[in-house]
Amino acid sequence: MTGAVDASENRTARLLFKLAVEMSMMMNILAANADVDETTLGKLRGKCVQDVKRSVGSVHFEDVYRFQKDR
Repeated sequence: MTGAVDASENRTARLLFKLAVEMSMMMNILAANADVDETTLGKLRGKCVQDVKRSVGSVHFEDVYRFQKDR
């Protein structure tokens, strides 16, 4: 049982690492091309935290798209 849990934990850790690398790449590309001031960035972080909490981590691109286009 312990071996199965350890293997699952290792697999999850590897997948989270790969996801973090991909997100870092995406954020660097976006930051290089976006014109967002510090105040807007801070407000957006707060909104995103609330969105993730409300949706239990399941944020959909379509919802974000609609929010950005309705501004």
